[in-house]
Amino acid sequence: MEKIRLAVIGGGASGLILVNALAEHNLKNGTPPFKTVVFERGERVGKKLSSTGNGQGNVTNSAATSSEYFSSDASSQKKISAILRAYDDKDFGAFWARRGVLLIHDERGRAYPAGRQASALTDALRFYATEKGVELRTSAHVTDIRKGADGFVLTYQREGQTHTCQAETVVLCVGGKAAKNFGTDGTSYALAQNFGHTVTPLSPSLVQLKTDVTYIKTLKGIRVNNGGLRAKTPSGEYAVRGDIIFTDYGVSGDAVFRISAFIARQGLADGKTQLFIDFLPEYTEADLLSAMQEKRKTYTSIDNNELLFGVVNNQIGRAVLRRAEGDIKKAAHLVKNFPLTVTGSLGFDYAQVTKGGIPLSETDESLQSALVEGLYFTGEVLDVDGQCGGFNLQWAYSSACTVAAALAKVDEKI
Repeated sequence: MEKIRLAVIGGGASGLILVNALAEHNLKNGTPPFKTVVFERGERVGKKLSSTGNGQGNVTNSAATSSEYFSSDASSQKKISAILRAYDDKDFGAFWARRGVLLIHDERGRAYPAGRQASALTDALRFYATEKGVELRTSAHVTDIRKGADGFVLTYQREGQTHTCQAETVVLCVGGKAAKNFGTDGTSYALAQNFGHTVTPLSPSLVQLKTDVTYIKTLKGIRVNNGGLRAKTPSGEYAVRGDIIFTDYGVSGDAVFRISAFIARQGLADGKTQLFIDFLPEYTEADLLSAMQEKRKTYTSIDNNELLFGVVNNQIGRAVLRRAEGDIKKAAHLVKNFPLTVTGSLGFDYAQVTKGGIPLSETDESLQSALVEGLYFTGEVLDVDGQCGGFNLQWAYSSACTVAAALAKVDEKI
């Protein structure tokens, strides 16, 4: 049977960062490289990473503190905070610089590779890994892991055949349930459950939202640039600024993705979760009312449905005035508080991340399993999800570096 020192299950962002970080530890400590294999069920590694940030590679955020992350267990925040402090966004930037990748930041703190190509991030990680002797074994789907007297026994499918191998240490970097086109369909949680681990309830996050479309049928394809968006649920409210895009099912855009994380955390109460769009955050209701009153004086024959031209997009203005039934005071209020009832989301197939996963309470400070020695976890498989804007890739980095440091210490003792 093939023997492996370290088996990394999943060749996504956290798996690739893990083997990169561990290789750096080995170089620093003068430790000879040992057999490390990354098992990736897809035909290539880093497929999801190569599409992040709409293909531009939004890799981290200068505001990546624990307040931007969620977990089902509030007591996990202390551990999340410690991990993020130990390996923060500045460390992540230095990590990329050592691989010849320069980052640039936008006005919201989002960091991108200077070339604005997410695929460059994947290339940097895989080039470094193979340079340091890591095997990236693609089209290798691990279906079972068992703990034996001499370590772990892995069973995996490749090229229509069943293979087994033995590994001293295993790290699950398998992702969650979101975006199954990248190979993350949720089935890999079973690898941890076989060892007695639990999985918290899962829901899609950073996802487009379905809403009542009665008042927005004419707005499909229209984008509100840097609008205000507020969500109200029976449990609380949350507000963001960002782009909002109208669709045939409801709304999309980065503001919607960010607010969907709040809704996923609160739970979708049937008919009781509402969005409120502020089309013009820079102006007050009084400003808008005054503008429409001036138009009435200036253009005496103007149709009421045209009173918002030059203020908001014409189609939006007409939709608002129709909904206000010609009442300009009500219209001014609707420009600032346009309500939409949330009816659902596009689900896991379209979500960027998964809310829920393996509880942090079932791991130690190094993210090693509290149930099985030698089994570790990184990234999205854990019950930690971040806001939209590079926060989830930061968690992939911080959690992977935490595990890499622990493995390097173990290796020093051998």
